[in-house]
Formats: sequence, structure tokens, C-alpha cells
Amino acid sequence: GSFMLVNTSGRFAGQKAHLLLPHLKENDTHCIDFHYYVSSKSGSSPGTLNIYVKVNDGPIGNPVWNTSITATWNRAELAISTFWPNFYQVVFEVVTSGHPGYVAIDEVKVLGHPCTKTPHFLRLQSVEVNAGQFATFQCTANGGTDSSDRLWLQGIYVRDAPLKDIKVFNFRRFVALFSVVNATKRDAGNYRCMIRTEGGVGVSNYAELIVKEPPVPIAPPQLSSVGATYLWIQLNANSINGDGPIIQREVEYRTSSGSWYDIQPVDSTSYKIGHLDPDTEYEISVLLTRPGEGGTGSPGPALKTRTKCADPMRGPRKLEVVEIKSRQITICWEPFGYNVTRCHRYNLTVHYRYQSGGQEQVREEVSWDTESSHPQHTITNLSPYTNVSIKLVLMNPEGRKESQELVVQTDEDVPSAVPLESIQGSTFEEKIFLQWREPVQTYGVITLYEV
Repeated sequence: GSFMLVNTSGRFAGQKAHLLLPHLKENDTHCIDFHYYVSSKSGSSPGTLNIYVKVNDGPIGNPVWNTSITATWNRAELAISTFWPNFYQVVFEVVTSGHPGYVAIDEVKVLGHPCTKTPHFLRLQSVEVNAGQFATFQCTANGGTDSSDRLWLQGIYVRDAPLKDIKVFNFRRFVALFSVVNATKRDAGNYRCMIRTEGGVGVSNYAELIVKEPPVPIAPPQLSSVGATYLWIQLNANSINGDGPIIQREVEYRTSSGSWYDIQPVDSTSYKIGHLDPDTEYEISVLLTRPGEGGTGSPGPALKTRTKCADPMRGPRKLEVVEIKSRQITICWEPFGYNVTRCHRYNLTVHYRYQSGGQEQVREEVSWDTESSHPQHTITNLSPYTNVSIKLVLMNPEGRKESQELVVQTDEDVPSAVPLESIQGSTFEEKIFLQWREPVQTYGVITLYEV
């Protein structure tokens, strides 16, 4: 058994003395038992007795047990569950307070059986979570516990975690649950289960909390081909920020204006997004998922692209006459919108033809009155009393559609004069016989000549 006696008289506060036990490898349950004594005549504590359990010559970490006043010899147990092939070392430390007195440790024994007053922990398993999730450690122990015991999850270089829940199965077995909430990369590291009882302390092996960052693509998807109602994309998601493995890929796409969006699962490196609106800008990004709760990363950078225009659905409908005059015709039609034009860029032209001087004249003019709720157009400079065939043509960059044809006759108008040189007179004794050619432009049916 080891022995240590520290006389704190004449020491200033903060001086330290250490007793180091040899390295121990534990293949089965055992217990370290020791007696200790912390006393002073003045009643003020001469110092603090700390105990550390250092694993595999790693950092010493925080004390697993401490005390600062006892006045009599006491006995305590260390139930250390650091399993082979790991080894550990127990370090006793006295930190002086500046007051005179004695701190002593005696009869330190390594027993080949479990502790009687302190539970032993079973092997603690490592936990892997995604960032932002709750990491739960399950500390299972052989032995009993009561409400006066203190249980905590001790971190090395990381914050301790408080007890979340305890399930007692019987007087020989319980499970304590600890949660590291909203785990970040800063919380990753080694943790062990701790229980402080009246009779000593139980310490588990260190287990690792591994915190993974959900994956996010570095680059936006790439465009392969564009249609009016579809977009082919390459996911382009091999380079990521965060951690793999990637177990699911999804494509998120939304209209640049408006709030519509959709998410589709994808199982290959290229994907056709269908059922889109023509001539509409979309923003497309890729979502990647790694295993575990909360494993979906935020969307990667977006590809902004526009679908093509589609062929118009149909030509304008309900072409009707509003007004007929001798030299002009005003027409109207049923208003239409994007669902007919299938493109935000389009034009509407009025095509008409008529006979003039024995020849067919064909004309077209653009109508600007397409946005109106009562669209109409007036054709001018026509000949009176003439049949005019009219149709509307709707065009966008992808195609054209025509309305049905409407045939309208302009009104009659005043005829031109009788050509003067055509008037010829034959004179008789009691009459003059006249004859002439009809006017060059009759503009209708001539009903009467007056002389």
C-alpha cells in the first residue's frame, strides 16, 4: 500500500504534492480502496485532496473526486472501469490552502473484486451525431444508486453534461442518460460517466462524441439541356463541405419570382426536372443527406436558368366585327394571356386581303392592343364596297397559331364622277340622246343618274 503525508504548515496557498500509482490494465472488475485524512487545529482546511484518473498517458483532465476537510480517518473507493487494452494511472494531488494542518493518504490497495459502496460502469460506447442534434450517452452501471449520489458526464477539453434521466432496473443495475444538446464540432471529444457516492467514486472508460457536419455541395448544378417544360441538370455534387457518406440526394427547385417550390429525390448524377412552366426562371439547388437524424445539409449554391417558350396553345378566338364603314373595319376578339401564348414575348398581327383593280392585295399590321380586357384593332385605307378576308396570327419565338378567317364587306360610298370625255350627245329634232361610261369607281350599286 502507498502512503502520503503532507504537512501544510509554512506553505503558501496553491502549492501541490502528488502521489502517482503505477499504470494499471484492467481486464476485469476491480476496486481501488484507500484511507484519507484532512485536518487542522484551526478548523480551516489545510488544503484540497484531488484524485485524477489519467488514461493511456493522455491529459489528466478534471478531478474525479475531491475533499477539503474530514477531521478523522475515512475510507473511500474508486470503481474504475477503464477496460483492457487501455491502461490508466491514478494520481493523488494535494493543493495547499495556506493554513497549517495535515493531509494524508494511507493503505491504498488494488482489490481484485468490485467495490462494495460504489457502482461500476459497463463499457461506454462512442456516439456519433449530426451537428445541431442531441447526443445521448447511456451509462449502464452494476450496483445501486440513490438520490444523494451525484451523476455527471465528464468531458475532456469539452463541457460536462448534466444528468437527463435515470432508469433503475433493480438494486444491482441502473442506466443513466446524459445529453449533449445542440451538439457542434466544439462539443466533439472524449466523455466518461461519473458517479460520486458517499463511499467513493465510479469512473467509466472514455468514449468519443463524434459530431459530423451535414454535407453541402460546393458548386451549383450544371445545365445539360433546356426545353419548354423541362430542364436536364447534372447534380455536380461530388465536392462537398461537411461530412459523408452521402446516402440521399435531392433536387430542390423554385420559381425565381413567387413562392412555389418542390423537392425531388434523385438516384443518379443527372436528372430531368419535368412539368415546368414555359419561359419561366427557376433556381435549382441540390440537397445532400448523410446517415442519422438531422443529416440533411442546407441547399447548395443555386443554378438560375430559364425554360424555353412553348408553341402557343391556339390562335385567338371569337374574331368579330365591332364597326364597318366604307373605308375602315374595326374588329375585336377574346382576350388571352400567358396560358395561351406560353411565352412572355409574343406579338399579334392582323392579316387581311382583298381584290383591288383585278389584283389581290395582301397586307399585315401589328396589333398593340393585346393586354387589354377588350382588345380591338381598326384597319384603315380600305376600298368601299369590297370583300375583306381578315385573320389574326399569334406568334412567339417557338411557333405561330392563327384564328379563323372572317370575311367582311365594307360599306358603299359616293361614286366618282362620270368621265367628262365619255359623254356623247346625238341631236334630233325634238330630243338629245346622251350616252356615257360609268364612273371609274362606283363604290357600290349605282341606283340613279341625273342629267
